[in-house]
Amino acid sequence: MSDALLRGDHHVHSTFSDDAVSTPEENVAAAVSAGLTTLRLVDHVRRDTTWVPEYLSAINALRVPEGLTVLTGVEAKVLDASGRLDIPVLPTGVDRILIADHQYPGADGPLSPSEVRERISGGWAPRDVLDQFTSSFIAAMERHPGNQLAHCFSLLPKIDLSEEDLGGEALAAWAETAARTDTLVEVNEKWGCPEPRTLRALRAAGARVVASTDSHEAATVGRYERVRRLLAEEAWE
Repeated sequence: MSDALLRGDHHVHSTFSDDAVSTPEENVAAAVSAGLTTLRLVDHVRRDTTWVPEYLSAINALRVPEGLTVLTGVEAKVLDASGRLDIPVLPTGVDRILIADHQYPGADGPLSPSEVRERISGGWAPRDVLDQFTSSFIAAMERHPGNQLAHCFSLLPKIDLSEEDLGGEALAAWAETAARTDTLVEVNEKWGCPEPRTLRALRAAGARVVASTDSHEAATVGRYERVRRLLAEEAWE
């Protein structure tokens, strides 16, 4: 495996996210310490978020050492089966939206994991649950091309399903859509996803992957163990 992928961290949160503790400046310093060449700073947004211009100004004001490229992103969940995102109107300057599975994209809006488990117990077939899940992300990629999937499929264990349960045709269509829409797919340290079978589908489709820690504190920026194993198993270059 080439180390080039591991010299980037494409999902790092700062104090613009309520659940993160490190400033953008601290994340840049951590990226330099880890020997990174690319850092994507990302924070959570919703439809009513108003601070994105302030966030971009803070990123643009950073003193970035030579040899490090700092990119920007915002992370938003898929709301429903049509692929709508929970995102405000964005100003110019956001490099990529990170499309996330924070909740299950239901037909009429997001469902919590417990709601999905209850519906499965009531007779909702797991295959239909999974097909709707993958089709909603296909729709999101088509509606918002040129962006990035964040920790995709991390929701599945929370509803007592897994990537291994995904149908081959649905998985291939998802991967092909990522390639066709120039959607980056992150291999996520925090959640250990996507799994090898999914990475094989991405490779077959010609999709691009990036490494990410999903860091919420500077100490973990660019520090890979699970990602290193996943990429080595699939011999990504």
